[in-house]
Amino acid sequence: MSKQNTPSLVVMKSTLSRLPLYYSYISRLEAEGMESVSSVLLAQHLNLNPVLVRKDLAQVSSVAGHPRTGFEVKQLLADIDNYMGYNKLDEAILVGVGSMGRILLTNSKFAKFGLNIVVGFDKDPYLCGLQLEGKHILPMEKMESLVQRMGIRIGIITVPDDQAQDVCDQMVKCGIKAIWNFAFVPLKVPEDVLVKNENLPSSLAVLAHNLAMKSSKANKTERIAEN
Repeated sequence: MSKQNTPSLVVMKSTLSRLPLYYSYISRLEAEGMESVSSVLLAQHLNLNPVLVRKDLAQVSSVAGHPRTGFEVKQLLADIDNYMGYNKLDEAILVGVGSMGRILLTNSKFAKFGLNIVVGFDKDPYLCGLQLEGKHILPMEKMESLVQRMGIRIGIITVPDDQAQDVCDQMVKCGIKAIWNFAFVPLKVPEDVLVKNENLPSSLAVLAHNLAMKSSKANKTERIAEN
């Protein structure tokens, strides 16, 4: 008989960042007809440590894995669904329908992870009134009434850096409680408002640095081999 677990109420940030990876891969396994998955298999396909994967899943799974066979796919997906809130669709607004904003606004895959971007806002009069794959683009002055009428709590910022704080202030005034920020500036918000910054230049800098280090190490190895 399977041991019943109590999912942890507090999960490390690093674990939270990996749970969507597990969910995506396990969903593929379910579509292929697999009924169980082991932490070893997940680790192999996601290039992670099996012990780390096992600890991550133990924090969110309601049923302990079986020896050799691992976790039941359907139950594990349901547990991750429940823990991450994927089974409770949150609606969001997006401000700044430029190139990045359009990519996010029209990405239907967010719904799979519990997020539905219902509408975009922009100050450009040539964009307002248009639709992108069924998503309306509205003028900024309509944001407050829509947010409050629909009870929306999540806002996404994809505007130029010098406009981000003003947009953030407008969102907070409307009642937004969580902001996903794609501008490259830190935002000042009240204590009861959450902010997740996506710093693309910083990520690119880290990638470039690691690539340079790897190339330097490879060149050093080649020189040693030649000698």
